[in-house]
Amino acid sequence: MAEILREFESEIESIALVPSDGGRFEVSVNGKLIYSKLQTGRHVNPGELLQLIRTYRKEA
Repeated sequence: MAEILREFESEIESIALVPSDGGRFEVSVNGKLIYSKLQTGRHVNPGELLQLIRTYRKEA
C-alpha cells in the first residue's frame, strides 16, 4: 500500500481495501472498483494493483 501512496498520492482522493472472511478482497480507487477477488476467482498478483491504478488513471 505504501508504494501505491508514494506513486499516486497527488492524484488519488481515496483508496479502499475491503477484506472479509467470505473470500472478498476488493480495491476501489476514488469510488471505482478496480479489483475484486470474487469476480476474478483469485488473489491479486504482485504489481497488479499498481498496473490497475495506472490504467484507471489513464481512463479517468
